[in-house]
Amino acid sequence: MQLKVNGQDVDITLENEKTIGDVLASFEAEAAKNNATTVSIKIDGMPVSAEEFDEAAKNPIKEDTLIELRVISLAEIRDALSVSQNNLKSLSEQLLEIPAKLQSGDDKYADQIITNLADGIDSFCHTTTLCALFPEEYEKIKFDGKSAGEFFEDFAPIIADLEQAMSSKDTVTIGDLCEYEISPRLMSLAESISKYLGA
Repeated sequence: MQLKVNGQDVDITLENEKTIGDVLASFEAEAAKNNATTVSIKIDGMPVSAEEFDEAAKNPIKEDTLIELRVISLAEIRDALSVSQNNLKSLSEQLLEIPAKLQSGDDKYADQIITNLADGIDSFCHTTTLCALFPEEYEKIKFDGKSAGEFFEDFAPIIADLEQAMSSKDTVTIGDLCEYEISPRLMSLAESISKYLGA
């Protein structure tokens, strides 16, 4: 049997493990000791979905079985949150420039910042989703006293308003939303992450 973790071969000695499920359970127990968890599994080159896992786990280990795991650690997630924090702070500052840029006719700059905003929020959401794999840590992160889900529930209508204003080229509303609604929230997110990472 061959085991690869994040693309690297891992030496593994089978003890009482007879099935793929046995191997994965032993690996996950070791990973948990190091604040890490498995995020994807391939067996013999084929991805295994959550729905297929129970069936795949019953398969016996063979000499030529290849198990490939993608593992993420809490340290990696904290690093990603640190990157997000800096990114959100920078975006918050850039959004404050949008009203003046739009008034001066510099739509291209404004469009670029808003594209960066979409990418930044997407990246942050992806990271917080991964953080949820570590429930104890996830509980510690609060954004304005709210969970990530609650924060974005409140934030989503504002982003929808921004999309509407952009499609109708309403530069006054775009500027107001960026300056008074979105920028402060991004700064608040950045400060919340900073508090969590510093705790």
